[in-house]
Amino acid sequence: MADYTHLNLSEVKDSAPGFGMDDAQEARFAREDLGAEQTGLSHIKVKPGKRMPFGHKHDEAEEIYVVVAGSGRIKLDDEIIDVVELDAIRIAPEVGRCIEGGPDGIAVLAVGAHHENDGELLKDWWTD
Repeated sequence: MADYTHLNLSEVKDSAPGFGMDDAQEARFAREDLGAEQTGLSHIKVKPGKRMPFGHKHDEAEEIYVVVAGSGRIKLDDEIIDVVELDAIRIAPEVGRCIEGGPDGIAVLAVGAHHENDGELLKDWWTD
């Protein structure tokens, strides 16, 4: 068996419908499909003018978000930043985060070390 995995992220199951979030986004969590033990990889697409329905943060996992298409805004604790294609944002574990799609939506790759059961959902965290 080869010591690598080749996978198109469009083949990874979209988890958003199972959580009733498909009106706002797609969420593909590729770690297991890739057979990765230590690295997490997510492909998130947020529709135009929509926002992820919750924020989240971690205890241990630092993440890097890379905007691969579109534009939008990312809330990091109390700061909101505008982001465009190819922007990379390093996020410390304890920083709350959430993504909002711009006029054409936004697609982001999130990469970081995988830590089992490391994460806290922040419901109703980004409200205007």
